Amino acid sequence: DVHGNVWEWCWDWYAAYPAGPVTDYRGGSDSSRVIRGGAWDSYARDCRSANRFRSYPDYRYDYGGFRLCRSAD
Repeated sequence: DVHGNVWEWCWDWYAAYPAGPVTDYRGGSDSSRVIRGGAWDSYARDCRSANRFRSYPDYRYDYGGFRLCRSAD
């Protein structure tokens, strides 16, 4: 459960989603990345995985983190 702990830094570039349904959309070209989930200083309404915001790669803050993943192969 990462909701409300720290904003989760995502691999996706921040850009508008296409109008139709998509799977594993990684965004268009933009200078900012997606962060999700809210943080300890967020309003309760923002602490959900569908909450999407932007952050720039060179910006540092104490309410962000990331999740390491590895494939099963």
